[in-house]
Amino acid sequence: MTDRIPGSRAMQGRASNMAATPDLELVDVRQGESFAIWSHGYPYRTVRWHFHPEYEIQLITATSGKYFVGDFIGQFQPGNLVLLGPNLPHNWISDVAPGEQVPERGIIVQFPGEFINHGIHAFAELHELENLLLDAQAGLVFTPATGAAALPIMRTLLTTRGCKRIQLFLALLDLMTADDGRVALASHGYIPDALAYMSSRLNHVLRFIAENLDTDLRESSLAELTQQSASAFSRSFRKHTGMSCIQYINRLRINGACELLMQGDLSITDICFRVGFNNVSNFNRHFLIQKGVSPSSFRKYQELNLASRNLAQAA
Repeated sequence: MTDRIPGSRAMQGRASNMAATPDLELVDVRQGESFAIWSHGYPYRTVRWHFHPEYEIQLITATSGKYFVGDFIGQFQPGNLVLLGPNLPHNWISDVAPGEQVPERGIIVQFPGEFINHGIHAFAELHELENLLLDAQAGLVFTPATGAAALPIMRTLLTTRGCKRIQLFLALLDLMTADDGRVALASHGYIPDALAYMSSRLNHVLRFIAENLDTDLRESSLAELTQQSASAFSRSFRKHTGMSCIQYINRLRINGACELLMQGDLSITDICFRVGFNNVSNFNRHFLIQKGVSPSSFRKYQELNLASRNLAQAA
């Protein structure tokens, strides 16, 4: 059974989480990869009414409950396979006992539109994906048979590296393309409004952080942007992102540092200040915590990787 909102006043009370502005989720596609794949349990910090610019494939592996996509509400169970277009708000709420912890609720693939569009332009055989991606703007749910067939592919993707990863990703898209029983979720007239979402107070702060990482970002100043006290802002930020404000900022800064380290032009000291850290020792400490290696080791590993590729090409 499925229901749609808005348009029905009677339905709006049953979809209270859809009345609020969705939160922006930061999707972390790691360096050297074209898409992200991961799994999570329930409850989990990303389980909330949210959106992101990337496409998302989500497969439920455990629990049942209600899911929300745009103005759609439906029931889900294990095997629920959904493809979401960019900026489409969504949430899955599992029906579990209070305090119950589910180790794995689902597997998620997230990929930027640029990645798949470049592939379509490069390979004529991929043009058949265009209709699938167009239909995904409203969200698509696939047949149980497709969900069952997708599970081993997505399980293998979790631990696969290199060219095999792309092969499995395309096999997953091919599986969904061949499903004639797929159904659109959001109504025909529903249009995600990312600009409106980003105008909300907290999402405005997230955008401000992303655009000003190299400046002195103080939590008290960010709180002023939301017209909240520092303590209220801190609680709200952690609730909506699953981490403290400083953890969020440092995560973005370290990701930016990785990009600069891979380019190989700047010294580690220059990179430290370029991404917003005020001293090298603090930068090294946070880099080691997040990446498991020092910035210098990270660069050496990337250089080794590049040398190996050049050697293979010369062979």
